[in-house]
Amino acid sequence: MRNRRISILLLAATYVGTVIGAGFSSGKEIVTFFSVYGALGTIGIAVSGLLFILIGTKIMIISARIQAYSYQELNEYLFGKSIARVVNLFIFIVVIGVTSVMLSGAGAVFHEQLGLPFQMGIIITLILSYIVVMKGLNGLFAINSYIVPLMILFVLFVAGSIAGEHPHLLAEKLLPVQLSDNLSWAGSPFAYAAFNLMTAQVVLVPLGKEIQDEHILRWGGFLGGLILFFLLIAIHFLLSVFPETFLYEIPMAEIVQHFGTLIHVLFLIVIYGEIFNTVVGNVFGITRQLQSAFHLRYQHAVLLILSAIFLISQVGYGKLLSVLYPLFGYMGLFFLLWLLIKKMPGK
Repeated sequence: MRNRRISILLLAATYVGTVIGAGFSSGKEIVTFFSVYGALGTIGIAVSGLLFILIGTKIMIISARIQAYSYQELNEYLFGKSIARVVNLFIFIVVIGVTSVMLSGAGAVFHEQLGLPFQMGIIITLILSYIVVMKGLNGLFAINSYIVPLMILFVLFVAGSIAGEHPHLLAEKLLPVQLSDNLSWAGSPFAYAAFNLMTAQVVLVPLGKEIQDEHILRWGGFLGGLILFFLLIAIHFLLSVFPETFLYEIPMAEIVQHFGTLIHVLFLIVIYGEIFNTVVGNVFGITRQLQSAFHLRYQHAVLLILSAIFLISQVGYGKLLSVLYPLFGYMGLFFLLWLLIKKMPGK
């Protein structure tokens, strides 16, 4: 029973760590999808949280039941072989794009926050990613078991401190009093969940196959989705209190500067850890896809992917995130809808 509980916690942490990356932990992604809509963003976050719980769990359980080695097999089950080829290619492009954003985010942290060369952040991240990815699923679990709890504690501390100083702002910033004529806020949570769940496939599918125990998968998916919801709410609150930070590449870094140098340095460690976490998870997942499709050696597939994301990351973090994330999100709505209506395979 104790081993099951540990497995649930590790699974939840890995799920959270897969979704959280440069855009999430920096606040830029949350600004783009939720905070620009003010208190209405809270409704969007609630919808996204529910979708994370339901769909994330469903992806893992289906993968366990059909013994899917990579997201290729999952999409063949969902859409049939012909349509799956198109879907798999699209997801591959999306995940490569997102991983490039993460890598560029590492460069942005080094350059914007530490005054170090942009390329230094990218090269260091590539080297560390190669080392961890070569350790396989165990390396992924090890990274998440440290980074995700640190992220949770940090966000709770900062959000709790601000709420303690300004308790009247909680209701004002989080509870919508009227709806807006601009209905883009209503589509945003579906696009956000579609985008993140589509990219999270690369890690959730292997997790489902490796773990198999549906009790662990259900509770791990539920806990992971719930943690994502609370983190989204906490960061959305912080951003709403300081709307002047919306224009920055890393808005959360501007907020934590109010707490002094120590907290600011801790934040940089947390955000870099989450960026690194997502790069490792995505590279691990895409490697399995390349192996399955082209029968490449594991090491060669890893090096090929790292080379590709290095080239794309040169475009720059802010430009990549603001253009690619919403685009991929709305294009992924078909995937989200199909997963919602698709029946589970038999055990």
